[in-house]
Amino acid sequence: MLAKMTSKNQLTLPKAAVEAVGNAEYFEIETRAGQLVLTPVRMQRADAVRAKLAELDLGDNDVAAAVSWARQASTRTPARVAEPKATYPTEPSRTRKPAKSGKR
Repeated sequence: MLAKMTSKNQLTLPKAAVEAVGNAEYFEIETRAGQLVLTPVRMQRADAVRAKLAELDLGDNDVAAAVSWARQASTRTPARVAEPKATYPTEPSRTRKPAKSGKR
């Protein structure tokens, strides 16, 4: 198969070649010994996020509200919480034993 490069370095891939690799929209390109090697890449991150949002029944309004809430929370000054004063165990008081007297 033959593909022509345009003046803007663009290639149009033959339909048969694209169909043979599963109609990929993106390709990883590498060079090997003076050759261009195209490997089809499937972008799945966005699809996975969309599927999870659909599974949770979250729409555009829900996502916009969550983003708005998160942005407001990040601009607020965090509340200060008084920490209880640390208490440390005290040493047991040392009692002196009475001195032995010579008298009984």
